[in-house]
Amino acid sequence: MSENHAAQSHVAENHTAGRHTAPEPRAERTLPPPPRDRRSEPMFPGGPVADPAGSHHERRIRSFRPRRGRVTLGQGDALRRLWGQWGLDIDGLSRLDLGELFGDPDLPVVLEIGFGMGEATAQMAAADPGTGILAADVHTPGQGNLLALAERKNLSNIRVANGDAIILLREMLEPASLSGLRVYFPDPWPKKRHHKRRLIQPEFIALAATRLRPGALLHCATDWEPYAEQMLEVLTADPHFENTQPDGGYSPRPDFRPLTKFEGQGLEKGHVVHDLIFRRKHT
Repeated sequence: MSENHAAQSHVAENHTAGRHTAPEPRAERTLPPPPRDRRSEPMFPGGPVADPAGSHHERRIRSFRPRRGRVTLGQGDALRRLWGQWGLDIDGLSRLDLGELFGDPDLPVVLEIGFGMGEATAQMAAADPGTGILAADVHTPGQGNLLALAERKNLSNIRVANGDAIILLREMLEPASLSGLRVYFPDPWPKKRHHKRRLIQPEFIALAATRLRPGALLHCATDWEPYAEQMLEVLTADPHFENTQPDGGYSPRPDFRPLTKFEGQGLEKGHVVHDLIFRRKHT
């Protein structure tokens, strides 16, 4: 956008009076206001912000794509009304007291990373009201949908976290504070040059081990065969975890993980879903 330049004033002769008039004062130049970065503004007042951690922490290769997407009226209404009660932004600036967050210091809490539209999360929360689910994602429509489901089904054991789950684990959760970790159908990043973006890497598993209590389950699921093989290799190599399968392989889908519509469509197309369930060792 080009600037508006004030025209230069000139001296005009007053022929009647026989003298020059005083030059007109030069108009002071002003710059236009800086453009608004709408990506950093909350879409919903009081709701989740676009990049809660901002520049507080180092930039690194991320395993997710920030996604907002089209938000329905119902999802937007849930974000406006319920975020202050059941939502939190992952800003990495303070430690979370999970007992205070869920209103029960004795409630075991499981972290779920990436919940999509939240239907499976809501089903698991309804089936196990004695466990809190801290569900982290960056998908705004899914955040609103899960909040709406929690309200509709009266699920007080769900909290929705917005932002980078690694910052949540590293900066905001206390050691040995989680009773479980679930990573269902993370982005497989299928191209070889993008494999470095996959979430399940040795560094991530080592971090997760510090936040899981002894005996806690780390449960992954994927329908991408090469990623399943990588998950199995990485988890098997970490000394803090043991495979719950005696043969050291994949697990059958447990009853507590619902079969989602997306997963069902994949199975109809011949996709093979692999579950991996590892237990945090006591040593």
